Amino acid sequence: MSTVRLYFEDPLRFDFEAVVVAHAEHSGRPSLLLDQSAFYPEGGGQLPDSGELAGLAVIDVQVDDSGQVHHVLAGELPPLGARVAGQVLRPRRRLHMAEHSAQHILSRALVEVAGAETVSARLGESACTIDVDRADLDERRLAEAESLATSIVEADVPIRAFFPEPEELRALPLRRAPKVDESIRVVAIGDFDVTPCGGTHCTHAAQIGVVRVVGSERYKGGTRVTFSAGARARELLAGESAALRGLGRSFSCGPAEVGTAVERLRRELEAARGELGRTRAELAEKSARELVEGALGRGESCVVGSLPGASVELLRTVGARVTERPEAVAILAGGGEDGVPVFVARGAASSFDCGAFVKELARRTGGRGGGRPERAEGRLPAGADFEATARAIVAA
Repeated sequence: MSTVRLYFEDPLRFDFEAVVVAHAEHSGRPSLLLDQSAFYPEGGGQLPDSGELAGLAVIDVQVDDSGQVHHVLAGELPPLGARVAGQVLRPRRRLHMAEHSAQHILSRALVEVAGAETVSARLGESACTIDVDRADLDERRLAEAESLATSIVEADVPIRAFFPEPEELRALPLRRAPKVDESIRVVAIGDFDVTPCGGTHCTHAAQIGVVRVVGSERYKGGTRVTFSAGARARELLAGESAALRGLGRSFSCGPAEVGTAVERLRRELEAARGELGRTRAELAEKSARELVEGALGRGESCVVGSLPGASVELLRTVGARVTERPEAVAILAGGGEDGVPVFVARGAASSFDCGAFVKELARRTGGRGGGRPERAEGRLPAGADFEATARAIVAA
């Protein structure tokens, strides 16, 4: 005989008494079977309840194919025939009720605004998701769906969970077909949504409190919509509000002006990057000219030079200027506390093997690097004598 599930009649029943009818096992763990239970077992995309049973923590609740609800406890199971008291953890149950009812409402809203049918849904520990069959959901439609869902919550429409007779079931405008053939339970959210479901739900939409679309991503040819509801959504909004206030203090403005301040900062950053790029180009031109002139004065085709503090990006730019001379080879190093970046490149008429050079340079200095004959990069330990080692390799 299957366990009588008390939450079917009253999802707000948190305390109950039951009789131990069997000791069993589920997934290799000892479990307790009761004649009746208010604990919801994992299923239908909803996580299990937690709480206490016979004074022991309930660490998992699962259901088997026969309909028996298995309670996995953190301790020795009470004896057969014992009458035990159970307490469902209220905040967790209320959160799951809000999330599940919100999922039904949001799934219907996505159908209404975008014709997006729900393929699957998951109410997880850290995130709730709805997978729909359309890949072209944009921010506008998601915002419309959230707004429609919010209007249903604010209207406080009644939510009814019931087991219809077969004739009544056939007449209902179900959003999706039932997944079972008998004892079909239906959740009706006013006349907005009617869906087969065995989960725990609010009794009125206003109990959900908040429905919030958090984001979306392409998933298996459709879209995965992440949402939040109930206490978790309120925590999310509080966190976002605190972050906005913090940014407002940083920008010396109110939360509503943060967007404008960030846009202003973005424009200033773009301008600074442009100026930095121009300065870097001028520095590269000047450095390349000085290095080439020095090498020519010594009759050298290999231009060996250090540019203290230069990044590898600047070294590449200088190297490109140096190797505009077809016979030239640029052997350059920058510098910093985390090591010495090295860049080596050759002109079009040179046969110098840059990759082999960098490997030998790394071997002699305890660094690392390599590359192709035409171009190579590496990094030497801080304090390595780059110029002396490089010139020694060139002269060998």
